[in-house]
Amino acid sequence: MRRGSGRGGEVAAILASGGVGRHGPSEAAVIARLCREAGVPEAALVLEERSTSTEENLRFCLPLLRAMGAGSVVIVTDGFHAPRARLAARRLGLAALGALRSDSPRVPLSANRVKAGLREVPAYLWYALRLRG
Repeated sequence: MRRGSGRGGEVAAILASGGVGRHGPSEAAVIARLCREAGVPEAALVLEERSTSTEENLRFCLPLLRAMGAGSVVIVTDGFHAPRARLAARRLGLAALGALRSDSPRVPLSANRVKAGLREVPAYLWYALRLRG
């Protein structure tokens, strides 16, 4: 939920979303920990810890966002994943922008990053076709 222009990094709340993968803790708990370490107050953090996919992240967050009175959201994710996350958000009726950290160090291209990027092409097409409507 943004406050002001959204360009200065000031937000009203951070909704951390993501369940437990192969090992705990949940993705949401890790995001919340990183936010706390960066100085985000506990009162500004909301966690959704059930989701296991991008679509679930957004579907499970919808009621939380409505309860928070959020009119728009900024989805913070990596560059490969941002287009699909924005597509899924739009299909669910969310006004969403994508945000990437501009101060992140450049991560060298690796086999894992290439695999992640290539995975997004069919995943984007699947979401585009499946979430139509």
